[in-house]
Amino acid sequence: MAGTTKSGKRKFLKYGTIFILVILILIQFIPAKRTNPAVVQEPKWDSPETRAFAVRACFDCHSNETKWPDYAYVAPVSWFIIDDVNEGRKHFNMSNWKPGDGDEAAKEVRKGDMPMWRYTLMHPNARLTDTEKQKFISGLIATFGEEKEHKDQSKTNTKRDRTIRFSDEGE
Repeated sequence: MAGTTKSGKRKFLKYGTIFILVILILIQFIPAKRTNPAVVQEPKWDSPETRAFAVRACFDCHSNETKWPDYAYVAPVSWFIIDDVNEGRKHFNMSNWKPGDGDEAAKEVRKGDMPMWRYTLMHPNARLTDTEKQKFISGLIATFGEEKEHKDQSKTNTKRDRTIRFSDEGE
């Protein structure tokens, strides 16, 4: 009896492995759309150094100049990479920049949320030293402004709007 159980486990393992390999091969035929649309407009960078940091740490997900590595053509990994790039471009695209975009960039780098850890895992050159990070944050603020400035303005506008509404109601 013990021999049958071992034999059954081996068969299960063998057929399970074959099944998984067949699935992995079949999913390669599911189309995945990797795009690099034309560059519309880049921001006016405060310095070439800031742009170089952005190219190194941000452009693959936040521009239309993505360098698609070989593993970005292998499903299911490709699906995650394509989704990250599409989300990054949707949130902030340095190739389709509009004035007023990017004021969160310095905050995201300062908090350590960008570049994403899983990106730097496969792209170690995207990791910035503490000195580079400080220079990059300063450059991002000089290029895009700082989110805090916009929040302070919106708070002021909100207070003024409330005052106007309050005085309008009394009339």
